[in-house]
Amino acid sequence: MTIASSTQQICFLVLSAGIVIGSLGVVLLENIVYSAFLLGGVFMAVAGLYLLLNASFVAAAQVLVYVGAVNVLILFAIMLVNKKEDLKPIKGLQLRRLLSGGVCAGLLALLIRVDITTTWKLPGPQAIGEQATERIGEHLFTDYLLPFELASVLLLMAMIGAIVLARRDILTNDIGTGESVKPGLIEKANTPLLIDKSSP
Repeated sequence: MTIASSTQQICFLVLSAGIVIGSLGVVLLENIVYSAFLLGGVFMAVAGLYLLLNASFVAAAQVLVYVGAVNVLILFAIMLVNKKEDLKPIKGLQLRRLLSGGVCAGLLALLIRVDITTTWKLPGPQAIGEQATERIGEHLFTDYLLPFELASVLLLMAMIGAIVLARRDILTNDIGTGESVKPGLIEKANTPLLIDKSSP
C-alpha cells in the first residue's frame, strides 16, 4: 500500500466518521442551534468526500449551496424565531420517535443491501477534468431537469417558512392551533402617540 492510497483511506475514514457522528448529533441534540452547526459540518464532510472522488465542481457546489445558503438560512430562521415562548408538550412524542426511527432504520437497511448486492467496478471511470462542468450542466438541463426544478421549489418553500417563523410576532393568531396569541409588537405599533398640547 502506497502513501497516497493510505492517506486517501485515512481521509475517507475520518470524513465518514465525521458524517455519522455529526448526523447523530443533528437528530439527537436538544439544542437546535448546535444541531444546525453540526449540519453545516456534515455538509462540509460530504464536500470532502466529493473531493476524494475527484469531483471538485460538485464539492464546490456543495459548499456554496448547502453550507453557504441552506445552512445559513436555517441558522437565520432559528435565531430570528421568538424564543421567549414556552414550548408546549407534543402529544404522542414517543410514538413519533419510534416511527421516525423505524423509517431511518429501514432506509439504512436498504442502503446496506444495495451496497452488498451491487457489483462495483473498480477502479472507477477516468476523470474528465475541465469537461466535468460542461457534462454536469448538460445533464442538469436535459436528463435531470425535473429534479433540479423540484429542488429549487423546495428551497423556495424553506425560505418562505423561515420568513413566516421570523415574522410570527406580528400575527394575531397562531398558525398551527388558530388560537389568539398574546399582544405583541403589532399592538404597540398601532398605539397612538399622546401629545400634550398644553405644553409649549
